[in-house]
Amino acid sequence: MNVEVKQTKDGSTTLFVPALNEHYHSVHGALQESLHVFIKMGLQAALETRTGVRVLEVGFGTGLNALLTLQHTLASGATVHYTTLEKYPLTPQVVAQLQFDKFILNPELLDFFGPLHAAAWEQPVPVTPQFTLLKLETDLEAFAPSPNSYDLIYFDAFAPEKQPHLWTDAIFQKMHDCLSPGGTLVTYCAKGSFKRSLKAAGFAVEALPGPPGKREMTRGVKA
Repeated sequence: MNVEVKQTKDGSTTLFVPALNEHYHSVHGALQESLHVFIKMGLQAALETRTGVRVLEVGFGTGLNALLTLQHTLASGATVHYTTLEKYPLTPQVVAQLQFDKFILNPELLDFFGPLHAAAWEQPVPVTPQFTLLKLETDLEAFAPSPNSYDLIYFDAFAPEKQPHLWTDAIFQKMHDCLSPGGTLVTYCAKGSFKRSLKAAGFAVEALPGPPGKREMTRGVKA
């Protein structure tokens, strides 16, 4: 997939896909979006009732969500088993252009950026004693998770109008079924059709304040 590195308004970088006319993250701030949607509203909330979390990420992309999740485990001591799906892994050349050192100011955290991208695919890799990474080179439609195998889903697919096949009732039924009771799905998306799909799958839907530049985001909770 052809991509171009772009800087967002908070100084962090993202990728632009000309074929889809779409960015990987919010142009208002990739770092702020990931911290708000996935870490604050997802991971931190999940860890209020658990000491360890099994995360499923839909879209490894630049590795930003994984890096920030790892950062939280370093600070909190929580344990995370992190499974991420990516149909189109970035080349080392593109990874080098992301320049995370310009906006990730924690030197200890930056030491993990390269290893996350270099980690082997299709097998669990213990990055730290608290963080295990499993990267799967597949798409969401082909992915067949076991029931109750995750506690938290980072749903970070491209927008519904760009990839509608990833925002169907069947997809969200699959997401619901692979979560443990009380598990959550978080995403930047707040479209009404998406929320209806969540409800149809059995999620309780919460509309939460969005990251900078976006009024709302969504969290779905499995009863």
